[in-house]
Amino acid sequence: MSRPASQRTSTRQLASTLVHWFSQNARPLPWRQSRDAYRIWLSEVMLQQTTVTAVIPYYEKFLARFPTLGDLARAELADVLEMWAGLGYYSRARALHKSAQALHTRGGFPRTATELEELPGFGPYTSRAVSSLAFGENVGVVDGNVIRVLSRLHALDLEWWTPKARREYQSLADELAQSADPYQVNQALMELGATICTPKSPTCLICPWQSACAARAHSARQATKSVTDFPRPRPKREHEIWIWRPRIIQSGQAFALLPNTHAPFLRGQLLPPGEAKRHKAPPKDFAFRGQITHHKIFVIPTRERWPKRLRQLEGQPLTWVTRDELRRQIPSSLARRALESAQ
Repeated sequence: MSRPASQRTSTRQLASTLVHWFSQNARPLPWRQSRDAYRIWLSEVMLQQTTVTAVIPYYEKFLARFPTLGDLARAELADVLEMWAGLGYYSRARALHKSAQALHTRGGFPRTATELEELPGFGPYTSRAVSSLAFGENVGVVDGNVIRVLSRLHALDLEWWTPKARREYQSLADELAQSADPYQVNQALMELGATICTPKSPTCLICPWQSACAARAHSARQATKSVTDFPRPRPKREHEIWIWRPRIIQSGQAFALLPNTHAPFLRGQLLPPGEAKRHKAPPKDFAFRGQITHHKIFVIPTRERWPKRLRQLEGQPLTWVTRDELRRQIPSSLARRALESAQ
């Protein structure tokens, strides 16, 4: 491991330079208009695995419906999922709602990352983001942008997805957050990674850390090495092929749904009963296909009409949902499309 940047430039100088750059170049994002912990927390959860451009309209729409922590805590989960529909990764919305109830019960947000991390749905990143951005705790945040920036600044060739390497990045981020206003430092680090130190085409010539960047100096000395070689690429997870056979059970204008325990995708959500099996190759005939994370899903629905609405199926309680309620009860477009194929 090499950390020449810290040898040439002190952490305090790095933090000062970064904060000055941020004051001149920060994007006017809606969640930066307030230090309110609820709004910061909501934005951080939404931004996980989603781009800023995609999040902004959802963030504003969600806040209009649930303007305070109490509003979210008192809401029905179905209403929360309805407002989340389209953002994907619906487990985030479920965890958000559960965490809001826990926070509301305890009277609001604790002010430290250690306390926040004890609550459901708060991992190391989210806890530090809320505590530093809302309450000024001197802790750094480590997300994908920060890992990329710090990897290049210090020319770190680490397996960043492992716990040991994450601790190294956390230590470096903490040092920076303790050298200046943690709100400014953490926002600036993420901003630098999002706008300048990008994955494939970093604009090094306008980077505030260009003279201190070890990866840039390294690539200048070795023509075979590039800034974009940092961080080390993570081994890609292989795609899995799944055939999903949902049973579209209809009684009148209502469809039968069960909590999903039969498929590895859309865990815990209400889905039509059925089966999902992993295959080595795609089927030749299928109704449609979709993809959720690394699952390639080929859908082969069957349709059944029942004269009356039963309460249970295979020992599990059924939920009956009318066509007008589908979007509210089932945020996943893949599941709705399967149900709508019964038309």
